[in-house]
Amino acid sequence: MVEAIPAAKDLGNGKPPRIVAISYKGLTRLINTVVPHYRGVAEIRTLDKVFDEALAAAEELIATNQVDVIISAGANATFLRDRISVPVIRINVSAFDILRALLKARALSEKVALITYRQTDSEFEEVKQLINLDIEQRSYSTIEDARLQFRELKEQGYGVIVGSSFITDLSESEGLTGILAYSQQAVHQAIDAAIEVSRTQRIEKSRRTWLDQIIRHLNEGVIAVDPDERVQCFNPASERILGVSAEKILGRRLSELLPSMGLRKTLATSAEELHQIVRVGSRLLMASRVPLTESGFNSGAVITFQDSTSIENADRNIRSQRRTRHYTAKYQLDDIMGDSPALSRVCDLARQYAGSESTVLLTGESGTGKELFAQGIHNASNRAGGRFVAVNCAAFAESLLESELFGYEEGAFTGARKGGHTGLIEAAHGGTLFLDEIGDMPTNLQTRLLRVLQEREVTRLGGTLAAPVDVRVVAATNVDLKERVVRGEMREDLFYRLNILVVQIPPLRERGHDIMILAEHLLRRLLTQMGCDRDPQPLLEMLEARLMAYSWPGNVREMENLIERLAVFYMHADGWSREQYRRALYSVVPELVTDIAEDDPHSLRAERKRSELEHIRRVVAECDGSLPEAASRLGVSRTTLWRKLNRANTGNESAG
Repeated sequence: MVEAIPAAKDLGNGKPPRIVAISYKGLTRLINTVVPHYRGVAEIRTLDKVFDEALAAAEELIATNQVDVIISAGANATFLRDRISVPVIRINVSAFDILRALLKARALSEKVALITYRQTDSEFEEVKQLINLDIEQRSYSTIEDARLQFRELKEQGYGVIVGSSFITDLSESEGLTGILAYSQQAVHQAIDAAIEVSRTQRIEKSRRTWLDQIIRHLNEGVIAVDPDERVQCFNPASERILGVSAEKILGRRLSELLPSMGLRKTLATSAEELHQIVRVGSRLLMASRVPLTESGFNSGAVITFQDSTSIENADRNIRSQRRTRHYTAKYQLDDIMGDSPALSRVCDLARQYAGSESTVLLTGESGTGKELFAQGIHNASNRAGGRFVAVNCAAFAESLLESELFGYEEGAFTGARKGGHTGLIEAAHGGTLFLDEIGDMPTNLQTRLLRVLQEREVTRLGGTLAAPVDVRVVAATNVDLKERVVRGEMREDLFYRLNILVVQIPPLRERGHDIMILAEHLLRRLLTQMGCDRDPQPLLEMLEARLMAYSWPGNVREMENLIERLAVFYMHADGWSREQYRRALYSVVPELVTDIAEDDPHSLRAERKRSELEHIRRVVAECDGSLPEAASRLGVSRTTLWRKLNRANTGNESAG
């Protein structure tokens, strides 16, 4: 008989636990008195079944997915637990329950028997003495065995039997009085345990489902085995890569089917084997073997693998992709090393210009650090939180530069990316656009750039709509833009749009002792990177005169190249004599010894004077003979400039 129990409410954590109590009449009635306490917490049904009938009912419930946990008691619980797949929670009888039942039985008869399934309780003799009652304790294994026990006890004058619901009902059929040993408290404890088991099962099931979904959707093959190396997991990627169906391999030993992928060694040694090349037939796989442990014990192993062809394709795709642009400025103006008057004056000017929104034009020889200044100006401006987008106008073909700068719409040309492409000008919206080598921009693109600077809007290739842009332009060049204008290689109107705030970055030869500051910084950094802890000062002292006299046509970039050669030389030259240094340096840094035969301070000083004079005359010529303008660019007073030129003209170049 099935009792009608109201359906439990969904508590918001999924459906409530489905519990079925399978017992016999008397215990079923007791359980039904407790069930109402769990309304809204669990769905609880009761069935009056024992042994084979109970098993058939339980199997039907499991097959139709109607039960999470079963509750039963005594022999019925043991019988079911050994034969079904869902958890069976036993309703346990406490010593207090038995004592209470025996006291109740004593009120009915002087002779009471306690009958339990299969075994008796050794501690029960103490209970008999406490309550001063003639109690016979017996056990049974089968129904017939129980009936024989009842008949024998009845003949001996026993009138009351204490036991399970089945025992009490059977004893009454034999003309004896049955007292149920179970209590409501015992039923409560069993139901609470069933609810907790159900909750734990659902958590584990949810976790297993989640992990199974992850494993099933991996592109990487995953095979897991138990401690006996029998396959427990074989995901779809494994089927695809190896060409073996999961049905053929699950439950079988991996080494028997795929010897090269076997996990016996991993199981035996509990050692990881990562990123190994494994050959399976004609395929090369990249595989990793890892042991699995549970509570400190070996619970199996797993091998994960990928086809080497997939790895090669992924590598090719990564390398074929365009370089990722981060659009950030790393350097501040304070990162520019040196304390010479010429550099300090330029840095102060750059800080002043950073507060403006006007276009900045950075001029200077190649290698003087124009991009470093551009980044510093950006980070010192109100746009520091925006993007810093740099593009070298000389590094792209004309057609490519146009699409990079202005972007394009879908279908603008053959091979255009689906959905179009955002240009660098649009990418710099709200930030700074750095146009390096602006003097090398093709003339037809200069017209489009001029419109962007004037109208503050950009139209993509193949497009008709102009998008407004808010960008601050910083341009840089190492050529004379005025000369380019004269030769017709630069639009004059664009030149005036760019030539607003001009920063003339001094060459390294004009920065005096900054040469040694930079040399020491670069040499120390490189030696550290190479793992060399030698003090660079002795080498720098030996070369100081030559470093200071050298004209540095490649400026800081050339110094970085030269210092790197010196670092490699110096870290392997420990213990050398001065003469050995001299001979080696001639081959390592020939730039510093060309045209200077000896380490003669007077010779070096003369060479430096000649280099300085050549530079002064070049600057004066660039200023069309204007000494005030030349003095300003050189960072010296007009009197000093006049004196240096006058001494040169009178043949006294070396006098001062």
